[in-house]
Amino acid sequence: MGNLSTPKSVQKLQTALHAKAKAEAGYRFYALYDKISREDILAHAYAQCRSNKGAPGVDGQDFADIDGYGVQRWLGELALALRQETYRPDPIRRVYIPKANGKLRPLGISTLRDRVCMTAAMLVLEPIFEADLPPEQYAYRPGRNAQQAVVEVEALLFRGHPEVVDADLADYFGSIPHTDLLKSVARRIMDRRVLHLIKMWLECPVEETDDRGRKTRTTEARDKRRGIPQGSPISPLLANLYMRRFVLGWKMLGLERSLGSRIVTYADDLVILCRRGKAEEALRQLRRIMGRLKLMVNEEKTRICKVPEGEFDFLGYTFGRMYSAKTGQARLGYRPSRKSIKRVIESIHTVTARSGTWQETTELVGQLNRTLRGW
Repeated sequence: MGNLSTPKSVQKLQTALHAKAKAEAGYRFYALYDKISREDILAHAYAQCRSNKGAPGVDGQDFADIDGYGVQRWLGELALALRQETYRPDPIRRVYIPKANGKLRPLGISTLRDRVCMTAAMLVLEPIFEADLPPEQYAYRPGRNAQQAVVEVEALLFRGHPEVVDADLADYFGSIPHTDLLKSVARRIMDRRVLHLIKMWLECPVEETDDRGRKTRTTEARDKRRGIPQGSPISPLLANLYMRRFVLGWKMLGLERSLGSRIVTYADDLVILCRRGKAEEALRQLRRIMGRLKLMVNEEKTRICKVPEGEFDFLGYTFGRMYSAKTGQARLGYRPSRKSIKRVIESIHTVTARSGTWQETTELVGQLNRTLRGW
């Protein structure tokens, strides 16, 4: 559960929680809130948030401000607020970042105080829920990554699953219903104070600033009782928990066997690989199950692909018929998609732009390495 930089006391707690959850599938944890406010947990959460950097939230506070105030003093006050149950999250600052298709994606930026608190909760909760997540889910998990998902898709194509439902969900993060999501959490967590924390984070108001600098606050998530903010430390775990419902539902209905199908998911990226002639039924079942989960399939972007006649994109790669550069022979495989190549080239241009500010060579090389590693 931990890594080399994780304090031994935190690792010990995470290992114990994971072992208990793994050994007893029906066990519900009831004394977790006090662990979130532990000094070592909050200190490590703060260190993680600091390493991730990130912009200030609605209060404008950054790490330099906390250094000036005193990190230990700041963490002590947060711990006290949690223990006395006076902690209340601040509104989320919403910004928009450009997507590859030219559209804008909303990103929620919490205050440092809230980010540290959410990360502390993640340190305690993730080992528990990691024991429950099925192998089909690859995102936001220790020891798992997008490249493993890509390799698994290629392996399934080779093993005789040539028909693919290339699925797209309409606003997955913004559509997750709070009541059902909290039921998924409560299946393992019966500590009401922890559930209340998560509920408060889900219902946080959102603050936006228009072109004239005017600020407006909305309570859309609380009013509609759906949606989790993209960008918050707790969102990846919650997104995985709700997607778990789909994966388990698919298996419980016997669709793996009857359709010869296998699922691979990475957050809201989803493909279903089937035996020949089964993709149409798989798509129908996908719509039905997602409807029961109160989610919508994006019909414009969801399609059936038959390999090797056709190609499909998944996690930045194009899958289908490839040709050897040496022999010219055809084979099944994958290559970087045109969209991902274009995105990397644009990122490199941005980093190395002559019109940009002068940078130390080592800093420039570091930025380029991060860009290429991410690709």
